Amino acid sequence: MTTALPAPTPPAPRPAPDVVGTEGAEGADFADRWRPDWPLDLRAVLYPHQRSAGDPAMQWDGDAVWRTTTTPCGPATVRITHRAGEVQVLAWGPGAEGAGTAVPGWLGADDDPAGFDPGGHPLLREIARRTPDLRLSRTGRTWDALVPAVLEQKVTVVEAHRVWRALLRLAGDPAPGPAPEGMRVLPSPRRLREVTDWEWHRCGLDGARRRALLHVASVAHALEPDADCDSPTLQRRLRTVPGIGVWTAAEVVQRTHGCPDTVSYGDYHLKNLVGWSLARRKTDDDGMMVLLEPWRGHRQRVVRLLRVGGSMPPRRGPRTAPTNHRRI
Repeated sequence: MTTALPAPTPPAPRPAPDVVGTEGAEGADFADRWRPDWPLDLRAVLYPHQRSAGDPAMQWDGDAVWRTTTTPCGPATVRITHRAGEVQVLAWGPGAEGAGTAVPGWLGADDDPAGFDPGGHPLLREIARRTPDLRLSRTGRTWDALVPAVLEQKVTVVEAHRVWRALLRLAGDPAPGPAPEGMRVLPSPRRLREVTDWEWHRCGLDGARRRALLHVASVAHALEPDADCDSPTLQRRLRTVPGIGVWTAAEVVQRTHGCPDTVSYGDYHLKNLVGWSLARRKTDDDGMMVLLEPWRGHRQRVVRLLRVGGSMPPRRGPRTAPTNHRRI
């Protein structure tokens, strides 16, 4: 049985970057241009939010990214372009303003890596030197992070991403605005509760994850963080919902709060990545946390760095085969 791990209060939000104009915004419901005061790596900071290259909620188009999101005012499509140090944000839909104004947080404006020290570990020092602009993204939207996290419980990544795409095609609304063809918005809690058991079965979702989704959909309104809801508080709220444990709660706050310290305890592969990268040995979850202890306060930041430049132990057996729940 696993126990909840402590997580520090995220740092206070940093001021938003200076706005430098909104040219080229004809037809958009929201438009903004600004220059980040840090060397932005757009792909690296948004990487945790994309579920496979075929994700209907997030698509790349050259140096621009399209992303759909839910907001309290309704769905939105956001297009973010980063060129010559300038970010352009265009958004469409009922939630365009809320989504557009949240983009600096998506891109790491609220993250402050200044207190992070890789210490004496040579690999970590080298990765940190190569990626000094890696920032942690903060969206403030629990629903958008929680649904895919539930789908990823105790299955392979390939299987989880396939179900995610099937769910959005089945129940998601078309993306507002001139989004690329096939982009969809995550269905609302109410729409998700209307999906029938047979439709879930066709998507390939097993009963345990289906029940967890229905539980979170019934209390989704109480899980969206307000200004006073820090990462530990949201994790406690999430773990009161049947089917939501330590791993799922951690996956959510890493995205909603950009939490630099909360690690996905219980992840099938993460302990081996951390163990092999930092100590050249396999370990369990408790051993992983011991290895990460010198970086308390930035343990999730260390994990992100290891995902960039760390390594896994050699494979000595067959890979885990996906379970086809549509045939069960």
